[in-house]
Amino acid sequence: MKKLIFSAALILSLGLAGCGEEKAKEEPGEKETPVSTDKVEKEETSKDVYFKDNEVKIEDLKINITETKVIPVGEKGNEYGDKPVFAIWFNTTNLSDKDIDPGSAWFAVFTVIQDNNPNAVNELEVGALPDDRFLDTQLETIKKGGTVEHAIAYELDDLETPVTLVANQGIGGKELGKQDYQIKQ
Repeated sequence: MKKLIFSAALILSLGLAGCGEEKAKEEPGEKETPVSTDKVEKEETSKDVYFKDNEVKIEDLKINITETKVIPVGEKGNEYGDKPVFAIWFNTTNLSDKDIDPGSAWFAVFTVIQDNNPNAVNELEVGALPDDRFLDTQLETIKKGGTVEHAIAYELDDLETPVTLVANQGIGGKELGKQDYQIKQ
């Protein structure tokens, strides 16, 4: 009995599949519509995420690095630090409806390394804000389509080893690339 039901279901399925083919042959001018476009959308999105030429773009935001410089101890922008800092000025653009501020955007995307340790990855520590213009605006939400300028600084461990910015597609996301910045004073 089970074999008979299975056989009948198989014949019915093949018959229905054949009907679909005849319909396609009867209407040659119509194009087939894909059932799911998830894969296509993901492929298009992955082409739109990158880190190159001082700019990173992920699904929700874009960060463009506009300036970098080393600020020695005691100079403007590093008045209170114990180490020289590598300061970075950047613009953040919100491409989504999400609440994004420039500092959170930066930390979600970048890891900052000075590769001067043969045994371990040397992630640099964040220093004091190098530009007091951003004291009151560093946590403000960027409107969709809006762009806000900001700055950040990292304490350097030496003045010779380049600083490497590693961009990821969000916290814990896929690595998008690395870019080295030479230490110049």
